[in-house]
Amino acid sequence: NKMAVKTVNTHPVPMDLSPAGAEEEIVSYSMSQAIEAIKAKDAKSWGRTALRVSSLIFFLYFFLFFLDVMGSSFKVLGGCEAGAMFKGLDNPIAGLMTGIIATVLVQSSSTSTSIVVSLVGADAMSVRVAIPVIMGANIGTSVTNTIVSFGQFNDDDQFERAFSGATVHDMFNYLTVITLLPIELATKCLEKMTDAMKPQDVNDDEKWVGPIKKWVGPLVKRVINANKDVIKDVAKGTYTCDELYAYVHGGDETNEAVVGKKGLIKCSNIYNPFTGEDSAEKICPEFYKEHASKGDDMASGGVCLFISILGLCICLYALVKTLQAMVMASSTALIKKATNINPYLAIVVGIGITILVQSSSITTSVLTPLVGLDIIKLEAMLPLTLGANIGTTGTALLASMVSDKPEAVQIALCHLFFNIFGILIWFPVPFMRQYPLRAARTLGWITRQYKVFPAFYILFMFVIAPGIFLGISSIFDQGGAYVVIGVFLVILVSLFALRVMYFFLRQDGWTVFASKLNEWQEDSDFKAALKDKVKALEEKVALLENGGAVAVQSKATKI
Repeated sequence: NKMAVKTVNTHPVPMDLSPAGAEEEIVSYSMSQAIEAIKAKDAKSWGRTALRVSSLIFFLYFFLFFLDVMGSSFKVLGGCEAGAMFKGLDNPIAGLMTGIIATVLVQSSSTSTSIVVSLVGADAMSVRVAIPVIMGANIGTSVTNTIVSFGQFNDDDQFERAFSGATVHDMFNYLTVITLLPIELATKCLEKMTDAMKPQDVNDDEKWVGPIKKWVGPLVKRVINANKDVIKDVAKGTYTCDELYAYVHGGDETNEAVVGKKGLIKCSNIYNPFTGEDSAEKICPEFYKEHASKGDDMASGGVCLFISILGLCICLYALVKTLQAMVMASSTALIKKATNINPYLAIVVGIGITILVQSSSITTSVLTPLVGLDIIKLEAMLPLTLGANIGTTGTALLASMVSDKPEAVQIALCHLFFNIFGILIWFPVPFMRQYPLRAARTLGWITRQYKVFPAFYILFMFVIAPGIFLGISSIFDQGGAYVVIGVFLVILVSLFALRVMYFFLRQDGWTVFASKLNEWQEDSDFKAALKDKVKALEEKVALLENGGAVAVQSKATKI
């Protein structure tokens, strides 16, 4: 235990991490050497390679499947609450925090964006408020790959790298929002620019669907099919979830708006990737129940969420083991050279992959284990993440072009240019690029010191902090004396933030923080081992007692 603590203490404090020290030299590996390595493989070696590639494709498919099931489960479980959060928004800060929390609840920035488009199109939300919501959705969607990083929890090195690789997405998004939101509130540059660019009219046509969604989506919809229309209608104030289920479950037709509607889980025509056509009849998922109550659908969503998390863990474990086997069977130098591409080309690759899979969460979630295995460096993960951010907005832009609302195009353009401006600020200049990288490395370092930290991080960054700011902004909306209370709370939060910054930057806070983390981890390890130690001690005491009894018996016999 003492040796373990000593190892932790020798790990550098985050402020001592330099970009040069963090990067590792890529060994020169020529094309001729690569060809010679390929020629050297025999039939047995090629057979093992084919088996590993097949296993990789199999587990990757089901990883994407369970990731999609998890997203649908969250939409069912958090759909009513997420929809209700969008009602009556007229405060930019409240919009930003709502975007974060709602996207965490439904696990999809595309769903949050589509709700915003519907509200703007129905004149229930202004574009001015919608822009901060889009910014919040950009932050909220990065929670998925942060959760995926837990798949490498058992290996300290892998977990540190994976968590850094996942949170570099968070750090870039937070830094971009902190930079651009005040500028947008002061100048309305995004709103004015995209208003001038949006078309006056667009054609209502079929929504574009990527090839990955076409192959994974149909299987997901046979398990659980979330009804996103409910979330949109609740956000618009058309009806509440209680009114909807009074009709769906109880047959109450008092509210005409709910007549003919379905609950949070629905049946639908499912696309057949082999024929290229939708099914002639609507197919109901396994977890669909006719005339279900809200509790029934919540239970179905909960069961699917449990199954999806279990499946994700299994597939992620299998993916990591398969990748490890492939890396060990190949030249590490060759692999690292192949992944060490030009950063601007990496952005293009990230865009292409995300347009293909139609989800930045899927792109970053698949790449996170590769960072954990040290196949992809953190410096390469950042541009791939930036490409994923642009790729997901490109998908939304393609979808908006075939919608029937010009506002959909404007919101998609806002999302696109928000990410482009963020990249222009934080990526091209080398020293600016180090801010998100250093922040991500710091979080990975803290994870190595205290392994429970990531759970607290997710809870604070995606739930507690947004919840606090959302609460404060709602106090301002009350008016009157509540404004004074709101100002007081803002001053308190600002003073607390300044005090924390002063502690870390001027009072050697990192060293104090590191020692505290070491103490907590040491206490945690001691408590974990306490049961085994007590059991071993009891066994030794029993042996001593038995030995004493034998000695007494032997002495009595001699007498």
